[in-house]
Amino acid sequence: VQLQASGGGLVQAGGSLRLSCVSSGRTFNSMFMGWFRQAPGKERELVASITGGGTTYYKDSVKGRFTISRDNAKNTVDLQMNTLKPEDTAVYYCRAAQYGAGRDFRGYSVWGQGTQVTVSS
Repeated sequence: VQLQASGGGLVQAGGSLRLSCVSSGRTFNSMFMGWFRQAPGKERELVASITGGGTTYYKDSVKGRFTISRDNAKNTVDLQMNTLKPEDTAVYYCRAAQYGAGRDFRGYSVWGQGTQVTVSS
């Protein structure tokens, strides 16, 4: 499985961006997917996750602003980010795992390359 992330960029506070991650794997439908981010000098953190069945999890600080979704026919998982804040600035990574739920990624796991999101004040 390989993941390719895209959609980052520079946006003003209050704006929106949509990140997309496409998987080359044949078992995408069942894979547990997530978006992480890492700001300079900080640890990588989970932003949102989604199971194969569509159950979602969000970090508290993004609830109501970010939406994770997946299209199993296209092997993609997207992160719609609205009302962006400067503290959302980070490199965003998608991750796939054999299975999991919430914040728990288990089994075989793979990361995509990061995509930079910069929110100016």
